[in-house]
Amino acid sequence: MTKSSKKIIKKFKGANMDIDLVSEKSEISWKQDLCPWNKDEDTVEHRCAVKNISICPYFCGIEYLDNVLCSYPQKNPNFD
Repeated sequence: MTKSSKKIIKKFKGANMDIDLVSEKSEISWKQDLCPWNKDEDTVEHRCAVKNISICPYFCGIEYLDNVLCSYPQKNPNFD
């Protein structure tokens, strides 16, 4: 991160949003990778973060622009 971007970009706690990698290709217009945990288990039940419900133990956050950070198959060391 450059000195100028540190002045522009701020982190705010408490966002309330849903994040997953399970949308059907026919339902979205952007490229989306598959969740590696779902891929290994051949399912779509795992979600990265669902408001008021859960946070995946492998979820490590979001990086600009909409890139999910994931530690699968090792659990996020910061996960409680």
